[in-house]
Amino acid sequence: MKRAKVIFLVGPTAVGKTGLSIPLAKKIGAQIISCDSMQVYKGMDILSSKPTAAQRAAVAHHLLGIVSPEDEFNVSEYRRRALKAIKTIINLGRIPLFVGGSGLYMSIVVDGIFEVKTEDPRVRARLFKQAREQGSAALHARLQEVDPPAARKIHPNDTKRIVRALEVFAVAGVPISRLQQTRKGLDKEYDVRIIGLDMDRDILYERINRRVEEMFDQGLVKEVKRLLKKKLSRTAACAIGIQEVKSYLEGGLDEQGAKELMQRNTRRYARRQMTWFRKDRRIVWVKVGPGIAKSVILQKIVKRNKS
Repeated sequence: MKRAKVIFLVGPTAVGKTGLSIPLAKKIGAQIISCDSMQVYKGMDILSSKPTAAQRAAVAHHLLGIVSPEDEFNVSEYRRRALKAIKTIINLGRIPLFVGGSGLYMSIVVDGIFEVKTEDPRVRARLFKQAREQGSAALHARLQEVDPPAARKIHPNDTKRIVRALEVFAVAGVPISRLQQTRKGLDKEYDVRIIGLDMDRDILYERINRRVEEMFDQGLVKEVKRLLKKKLSRTAACAIGIQEVKSYLEGGLDEQGAKELMQRNTRRYARRQMTWFRKDRRIVWVKVGPGIAKSVILQKIVKRNKS
């Protein structure tokens, strides 16, 4: 029996995923599921570069603005809702098309989740405290001792993933690298295809810089000012743009300084995204950028999703 397709369109921020996803969805008969850790929050439209009202009207979207920025939202909850959206879309005779740059969200949907308890907020808080006091390199050295395979995959500066791996070991008593081998992936039930959009770094960085300028023009400061009146969850507060604009509002930076800091932090984030995606050999890369017509890119993507 032929399995239903589930397609992922991934890549770094500002590479053009949203702009391609609309004509792609129309061409293949898909509905879009957001794969972005910030687009799940309400009221963070400019910060997370959510699809416009026109784009959402053109193609049905799922998992956009589904939770208050004051509420914690984790990958387990995202996966639960994503799997439900997949079934809903397939039952409508459409193809689920995940679009976004959150590598962890993609991984948790594609590769599955642990069946044993691996979370403890107290352990996690203690590890984050140690990371602040001792530095992430010290925790990475500890991870090297208890889980060498995980340590090889995680950068010494990636505090969040180091803490997660150590939390799993502390709570489950088993290395996260071993547990990952027991997860039930999406490909057990569906025909999973992952397309990555690749762009020359200099061009991508120019697009990031320009996007930040546009975000300020669209009312980013007003949006952040409104968000700062709330008690943001730890995850929502990590959105790039919040701390930079907050510094501007408090007089620590002028507007140009806030823009430049946000541009720099976004470029660094894009670099981390590409580091994550490059490690995944299942991703089929498609080159995008000036001089490459959108129709040609779409044709390549469709061709690679046939059969």
